Amino acid sequence: MTEYEFQRFWLPRTESRQSVRRLLTDAAEHHGWELARLRLFPDGRRRVTLRRRIIRVRSTL
Repeated sequence: MTEYEFQRFWLPRTESRQSVRRLLTDAAEHHGWELARLRLFPDGRRRVTLRRRIIRVRSTL
């Protein structure tokens, strides 16, 4: 079974599309997050949900 941890946050409408793309690319490349959901609201706000896999280390003893 695959387990994920999630990070949810809001981005204001003042953030440009380019800066949002840069933020999400950085999170993916350097921290292992992937975009699970992005919702754009009529007033311009964005609700972002990122996820990354939890890797459990099992003892082999």
